Amino acid sequence: MYFGVDYYPEHWVYPYAGTADNPEAAWERDAVLMAKAGVNVIRIGEFTWGLCEPEEGKYDFLWMRRVMDIMAAHDIKVVLCTPTAAPPIWLSQKHPEILPLDEHGLPKNEGTRRAVCLTSDVYWDYAKRIVAQMAAALGDHSQLIAWQIDNGIGAHDTEFSFNDATRNEWHSWLKAKYDTVERLNELMGLRFWGQTVTSFEQMPMPKAAPAAHNSALLLDWSRFSSDTMVQFVKMQADLLHEVCPQHPVTVTMRAFVRKFDHFDMADAVDFVSIESNPVTRAKTSELACDVDFLRSLKKSNIRTPEGEDSGFWALEQKVGQGTAQDVNAVMRPNLIRLFTYQLVSRGATGVLFFRWRQPRIGNEKFYGAVLPHHVEGNNRIYQEVTQIGEELKMLAPVLAGTKVVSEACILYTHENEWALQQPMQPNRFYNLREHIQLIYNALHDRNIPVEFARPVEDLSKYKIVFVPSLQVLSSAEADRLKLYVQNGGVLVGTFNTGLVNEHHIVPDSGLPNDLMDLFGLEVLEFDPIPPGEENHLTFKGAFPTSHLHPAKLWCDIIEPKGCQVLAVYAKDFYSGKPAMTMNTFGLGKAIYIGTLSHQHFYHDLISWLRQVCSLHPLLKVPENVEVSMREKAGTRVYFLLNHQNSPVRIQFYKPMHDFLTGTTFSGNYDLPPHGVLVLDEHPEPKPVPAETA
Repeated sequence: MYFGVDYYPEHWVYPYAGTADNPEAAWERDAVLMAKAGVNVIRIGEFTWGLCEPEEGKYDFLWMRRVMDIMAAHDIKVVLCTPTAAPPIWLSQKHPEILPLDEHGLPKNEGTRRAVCLTSDVYWDYAKRIVAQMAAALGDHSQLIAWQIDNGIGAHDTEFSFNDATRNEWHSWLKAKYDTVERLNELMGLRFWGQTVTSFEQMPMPKAAPAAHNSALLLDWSRFSSDTMVQFVKMQADLLHEVCPQHPVTVTMRAFVRKFDHFDMADAVDFVSIESNPVTRAKTSELACDVDFLRSLKKSNIRTPEGEDSGFWALEQKVGQGTAQDVNAVMRPNLIRLFTYQLVSRGATGVLFFRWRQPRIGNEKFYGAVLPHHVEGNNRIYQEVTQIGEELKMLAPVLAGTKVVSEACILYTHENEWALQQPMQPNRFYNLREHIQLIYNALHDRNIPVEFARPVEDLSKYKIVFVPSLQVLSSAEADRLKLYVQNGGVLVGTFNTGLVNEHHIVPDSGLPNDLMDLFGLEVLEFDPIPPGEENHLTFKGAFPTSHLHPAKLWCDIIEPKGCQVLAVYAKDFYSGKPAMTMNTFGLGKAIYIGTLSHQHFYHDLISWLRQVCSLHPLLKVPENVEVSMREKAGTRVYFLLNHQNSPVRIQFYKPMHDFLTGTTFSGNYDLPPHGVLVLDEHPEPKPVPAETA
């Protein structure tokens, strides 16, 4: 296990630390305290361009080498970041054309990070130069184990820019996709409002306008902007692979936030790294969902610093209050340990805490850190981190080579998310993330591991696949879903699926597009319902119901065409019409849920589906205990996390071995508040039968 911190040595020089005679004295003291806490890796460099190249063409990487030399003396490895997230002031002032223009054509000015237009050839040239210089200067250092490319790409609403350079790249992108103007006009539906063009150069960017832009244009703009960000990262990855082929590269990502295709971004690097911020999530299952989504981005061709072919790193695990909320609460005792184990239990092979020390300067002076502004090494968070470091050192041999295996999958595409965020939706109160979370919560609370995937991936390894509101659905994606069910899979689809194809064109053959035969039904109409109003569901057959279940926000009016009806609506003009159905298709089953309900419905749904497709929870424990598992041939390691402020009694029916304490127990066990167990089954030795003559 790699266990470390995000370090900003440039903040800890005289006059902020050290002395006039020894400006960098704090670095050695920091390294001593890091080693004492069990830290074996640091991340440095992501905002240092202006320090590494204070004037154009004048480079200074020696101070970073001195940091790495100090870390070498304490056996601490280094992840180096390319500094392209924060261009120096001199560059922005010499080339103001690199500053991004917003949708009104106004520039976002220099003096902060991310003040760049990623389609600027000028910026690309300077970015290539600083990356190449850094790699040449530091790539041979013995402590270097990996590169992080850029930082927080797409943050601060910088996914889109409307510069002249962007317009030129946009037109080139459209030419590559559509080939001819006639095909562009046809597939974008530009004859709507008479907005057809006679050349690619006439195609507008979706700048501020009196009315909403064409939905197909908006979707392509999101695709183009995503491709731009991915290509910027891939450019750096290719360069680093050429100069430092022995070191893997990564990029940090956050789940369901930035507007680029995270799957595509994961393909551009060797391993995925995530940003995790426990204090911003209301429920632990929301954070678990984020982690599982990010882990799922890269399922093959993984190359991590430790040589694993699976897993991910958390390069930014927050250890205290942030600065983005109205009220930024401090992290309570034992929660850093608890959420670190949540990451490890879900496949992390490296965890670095953000950050090592609270800086005395800049915008993040009150951002939580392992150490406060003064360095003593006896503060609460440092002591907790030290405990985690000792435990992970002990667990490392046990976890080596293990991975998370999931039998349940939730399908997600960024293109669909972008389309659902456009204006003029049937119900603007519908939120895909909230819909996904309802399904995920029910699986999480039943301790059923979850993975995310795109429809075009191989789905055959999953017992069940959920397809929540895949409004944008291509024929190729529909064929993959049919193949999965045809071969014996169980698929659960929902309302707002298959309303348009990949060009945002509604089919004229009925809804859901290309899936009517799979589900054995046709959606004749759909009725969006305002918040606060609801229909109700009446169930038929053996579906278990623990509560009365409402139908909320959206009701598909369904005409059965061979499917079995599992539930109907209780009122309105479509009273008695199907709301939930099941259809046999080939060797498998396709279930359709035509509405949204409350959390209790999804818990009942999972209870029923467990019988339909033989889904088994990892362990039988009280509902308020989170269970995860990592496994390899012959080994299963279970993680039990108590997120409650009170102890929870767990009953074990067979002997279990706890790696953290070295004890073996069975029967009742009281897991303390915010407590952690790391277990494997420890069968009692069987007596050796006496040999018979």
